Amino acid sequence: MAHAAPRPGRSTGRVTVTPDVFSERTHTLARFGIPVVLGLVYGYWAAANRRDGGEITGWNILFGFATAITFMVLCIAVAVLAPRLKRELHSLTKSAFAGAAFGFLYSQAGATVLRSVTMSLLITAAVFAVFFYRYYTHEDGEGNPLPR
Repeated sequence: MAHAAPRPGRSTGRVTVTPDVFSERTHTLARFGIPVVLGLVYGYWAAANRRDGGEITGWNILFGFATAITFMVLCIAVAVLAPRLKRELHSLTKSAFAGAAFGFLYSQAGATVLRSVTMSLLITAAVFAVFFYRYYTHEDGEGNPLPR
C-alpha cells in the first residue's frame, strides 16, 4: 500500500508540517526589508534622542543615517550568523544585539554610562531568557526541530 504525502498542518510522526502561505521571494524581501525598516526607525530615534528637541542640523541627519546603516548591517549579520550557532550562543547573540541597541539609544537620551550599561544588561538578560526558553523547548541540542 502506498503512503500518501503528508497534508499541510498534519503531523508526519516526526515534525508537524505547516503550510507556507508566502513565496520564497516574499521571504527574501522580508529577510532584508525588515532590518532596513527597523534600521531607519532606529536611526531616526537615535538622532531625535541626540538632538533633545533642538533644531535639526546636518550633523544630526548624518548621525541618524550612520546609526541606521550600522544597525541594518549588524541586524542582517546577526540574522545570518545566529541560526548557525548552538541554541545557547544563538540566544546570546540575539540578546546581546538587542541589549546593545537598547543601551545605545538609552545613552543618547542623556543617561549616564553606568545607568546605560545597567539597563542594557537587564534588557540583555530578559531577552536571553525568552530566546533561550524558546530554542530550548523547540529544538534539540543540535538545532533540529523537536517533534510536536
